[in-house]
Amino acid sequence: MAVLRSVIDPDSEAAELRAYLGDAYDHRRLMHYEHQLEEELAQIGDEQALYRTSEGYLYNLTAFAMTGTKDPYRAWIDAAFPAGGRLLDVGCGIGADGLALMAGGGHTVTFADFDNPSVAYLRTRLAARGERAARARIVDLDREPLPPGHDLAYAFDVLEHVEEPFSLLASMEAAADLVLVNLLEPEPGETALHHELPVSDLLDHATGRGLVRYRRFHAGRSHLVLYRGGGARTPAPGPVAALRSRVVRRLGARSR
Repeated sequence: MAVLRSVIDPDSEAAELRAYLGDAYDHRRLMHYEHQLEEELAQIGDEQALYRTSEGYLYNLTAFAMTGTKDPYRAWIDAAFPAGGRLLDVGCGIGADGLALMAGGGHTVTFADFDNPSVAYLRTRLAARGERAARARIVDLDREPLPPGHDLAYAFDVLEHVEEPFSLLASMEAAADLVLVNLLEPEPGETALHHELPVSDLLDHATGRGLVRYRRFHAGRSHLVLYRGGGARTPAPGPVAALRSRVVRRLGARSR
């Protein structure tokens, strides 16, 4: 089993948000994070506008990071690149996963999302973590495509929010050698913000490109899939290419 190096401390997450918001901080919103986005969507009336303007996501994403739901997902990244990798965090939001991966696993992370209050918070978080973190690139998805040249592109609990998941996967595949995503099955009472995914078709797509690792988490509802991307980039020098090949062979040999 992979050892999790990129740990998120719940108390620190809550304290950092409280310090960032100051007098505007409302602890009740953190406690009721699951319901407030529905109310915010009803007020705004447009899903895409919500993703670009939501203040509620500051609480929602902080609380969700505190639950530890994505701990095993990040453990796969740590296992794939024990010495650190060049990562692309797609749909990064407040950057909880990318920040943990930078701090715990020594990874270099590029963040990508719409320009919104969550990303504004991320900029502050990066600046507070020193010069190396402050230099991390944040890509505005309304202005530019995902940049190429990464070892791995990942998106956790993102695909169920997009209208064209295959299109997002294609852009991730062009940006990185490996792609890691979770495919979430619907459940009764699902939020309107979650679109039902064609899970079987998406799994077939990943398998067709070259499945590296697969496992179901959280009562079987979340399908975590690591597969080959093949981003357009200059071929790596021999030793680096050989290292990547060994990583793929090692992970492929593990049980699904």
